[in-house]
Amino acid sequence: MQWAGVRSSFPAPTAAWMGRRPRTARWPRGRLPAARGAVVASAAASDANSSSNSPGKDEEREEVARREEEEKAAASLIMRSQKYAMLKQQLAVAAQFEDYKEAARLRDSLRSFEEEEPVLRLRGLMRKAIEEERFEDAAKYRDELKILAPHSLLKCSSDATTLGIRVQVRSVYIESRSQPLKGQFFFAYRIRITNNSQRPVQLLRRHWIVTDGNGRTENIWGVGVVGEQPVIFPRTGFEYSSACPLSTPNGRMEGDFEMKHIDKAGSSTFNVAIAPFSLSILGDDNDVLL
Repeated sequence: MQWAGVRSSFPAPTAAWMGRRPRTARWPRGRLPAARGAVVASAAASDANSSSNSPGKDEEREEVARREEEEKAAASLIMRSQKYAMLKQQLAVAAQFEDYKEAARLRDSLRSFEEEEPVLRLRGLMRKAIEEERFEDAAKYRDELKILAPHSLLKCSSDATTLGIRVQVRSVYIESRSQPLKGQFFFAYRIRITNNSQRPVQLLRRHWIVTDGNGRTENIWGVGVVGEQPVIFPRTGFEYSSACPLSTPNGRMEGDFEMKHIDKAGSSTFNVAIAPFSLSILGDDNDVLL
């Protein structure tokens, strides 16, 4: 029934309204037309570009994984080094108070630790391999140390010469002024400056770059050394001692001295390198002081 005299504003029923499925455009059967071929080619090119980018993403993932492994290794080394420092400090206290039974126990614990500690063990294996000229094995141990503890490959001493000015450094861990449980590690270092040139020089300023076991770097500048600006004549030297506190049991130092020749007015200044050296409670294989 329809309403008489009423004009409907709705459109006429379509195929969809009548329950019939509307027809849609389809690709013709047989060979692909040019248009569809272009679409497929474009998609293939996009896939190829994605594939070409995947190696870069793989390298990025590998780099992230490598950094995570290095961070884990560094954290593990810090924990082991803290334990080693605490044992050494406890041994010193026991000996000071003549508690020899406890001192003997701590001594044995230290020996066991040194035999099991990966850094000390690998360093010993590398040294022995070099002595026996098994250089392939030495290279393998060195590469393992690079991953496990990069600072361990750096000696606690350094020696460098710039324009005839030789700078030798040796560092040592000071147990009595360290508090491992509080993350306080104290290192002393001794420096010998020898003038092997033919002209007198004066040390004006110092610059240090200190890096802790977490990779945090600090630049330190100062006038002279230990309150002096020493003049060093040819074939003579100057020595002094100083110290560096760290929040980690391992680190490194390097830097330079600013000097000038004083035998000629208006001489320009020049920098004398201080080669990198390690700050480590594990020390190294050379315990000879300057």
